[in-house]
Amino acid sequence: MTQRLHLVFGGELIDPTKNAFKDVENIHIVGMFPDYASAYNAWKANAQRTVDDAHTRYFIAHIHRLRDEEVAASPTEELGL
Repeated sequence: MTQRLHLVFGGELIDPTKNAFKDVENIHIVGMFPDYASAYNAWKANAQRTVDDAHTRYFIAHIHRLRDEEVAASPTEELGL
């Protein structure tokens, strides 16, 4: 069975209408989660905690989509990383 890892992270944005962080060094890494449901719960808890701050946003990154096991080389491998 394929793992479907998800990363939850967030922080203060430069502009609440865009997705650029004000200070990349202070991004809050909530954690890595084994499924979308647990990632969603972590995202929701942090988003609700910061609901009064319009410049703070949390995101869920679908880490499992970065590597497709069916393809010989993922885009990251093509960069030589």
